[in-house]
Amino acid sequence: MRIISIVMFLSVAVQLLYGGVNYKQFFTDKTLRIDYYHTGTKGQEQFSFDQACLEGQWPGSRVHLEDTLNMGEYIARVYDVATGSLIFSRGYSTMFNEWQTTDEAHQGVYRTFSESVRLPFPLKPIQFTIARRDKRMVFHELFSALIDPNDRAQIRKEKQDLPFRVSSLVKSGDPSEKVDIVIIGDGYARSDIQTFREKARELNDAMFDTQPFKSRKNDFNVWVVEAISEESGIDIPDLDEWKNNILGSRYSSFGSARYVLTEENKKLRDVAALAPYDFICILINGKRYGGGGIYNLYATTYTGEEVRGQEWQMKYVYVHEFGHSFGGLGDEYYSSSTSYNDFYPQGVEPWEPNITATPTKDGIKWKSFLTPGVEVPTSWEKTPYDSLEALRGKLDRLAPDYYEKREPLYQSEMAILKGSHYAGVVGAFEGAGYANRGLYRPSVDCRMFSLSLVDFDPVCSAAIKRVIDFYAK
Repeated sequence: MRIISIVMFLSVAVQLLYGGVNYKQFFTDKTLRIDYYHTGTKGQEQFSFDQACLEGQWPGSRVHLEDTLNMGEYIARVYDVATGSLIFSRGYSTMFNEWQTTDEAHQGVYRTFSESVRLPFPLKPIQFTIARRDKRMVFHELFSALIDPNDRAQIRKEKQDLPFRVSSLVKSGDPSEKVDIVIIGDGYARSDIQTFREKARELNDAMFDTQPFKSRKNDFNVWVVEAISEESGIDIPDLDEWKNNILGSRYSSFGSARYVLTEENKKLRDVAALAPYDFICILINGKRYGGGGIYNLYATTYTGEEVRGQEWQMKYVYVHEFGHSFGGLGDEYYSSSTSYNDFYPQGVEPWEPNITATPTKDGIKWKSFLTPGVEVPTSWEKTPYDSLEALRGKLDRLAPDYYEKREPLYQSEMAILKGSHYAGVVGAFEGAGYANRGLYRPSVDCRMFSLSLVDFDPVCSAAIKRVIDFYAK
């Protein structure tokens, strides 16, 4: 074991010295998808191998194979067995680690989720590992599996018979040199497909009207898969509405009425693989406000606003949730109800680049972005803002008169943010990550904070640009 560790250390050192992994030495131009099961409850988890699948062209970078972004709750690492070299890694988060913070998990209930990691198809046997962060943000290996790409019994190679139309909204270049997004519809029956096409174009336009995506559009390809469901709509469990939708997306995930996720991981991956993709956006055919986004997993967005005049909220949700799934950004708001318990444990510095528990000029993670002369922590108009949020929080979001009652409160909140003495300042503003106290965000306002079409703040923008550079250069 010690000899193997030394070999791995030396191989990594050589890779760093000479510029990283030589793609052609270790990989083909295809994609390997590794599916596994993730089981456990609060404080406990285990993994079990499910299957390995051959997919189409590897769409990711062939230069940046080792993850340098340092985001996500987990990291998958791939080692070449013959040399012990680290040849690939990716950070990501999961439904499982979110579920571990819910009441159900705290009560000792066990659940199992299907998960996947995609990597370039290896030429030779690999050791595939999964590690998770501890409370000090240090990764510890939890799972390992030996995978031989030449073992015909181990690799699933049959083609998926999914007759769904694939088209492009943005085509800037070869997938290996661009960020590839695939947009998939869920809950769209055959008669709804034209509506889906219109929504995909509308929301994609909203993305690239928002900075920093607007100035980096040439670094993206955007693909559309017209997945057809047997019925229109998706499941709404709290209303006892159930639909036969192809991806299995549903409202009320983890007990939150507007949180939209799907647990049908393998079906989603099979459909997404019809296009080259790095990131998945799911448009759900539902009128209730809702969505969701998990880093390096997928983002979901509703597309059928019930109230006239509020359609702009879909654009907000689409870009906000993509901020989670693409940029690894945390929620900066703190007053909305969630189903999480201690999502950010006290005394632990979050890995998300836009949230901190260390509000000091020397210790803050966005030190280089601080406005010169700004005090840290940074005072802001929090008291009047919180009084309005408290009133808004008492409203029933599902009530028919919700928007009518919300509007004056909302406008007053927006006036505070836009007129703030600290608008445009980068500091450390208390209130973030579902916590009124103890967590801080970089700016008074940002797409990750308020329900508005404001751009991302400088810290969030920088994080997004880092991800774009990682995949497109």
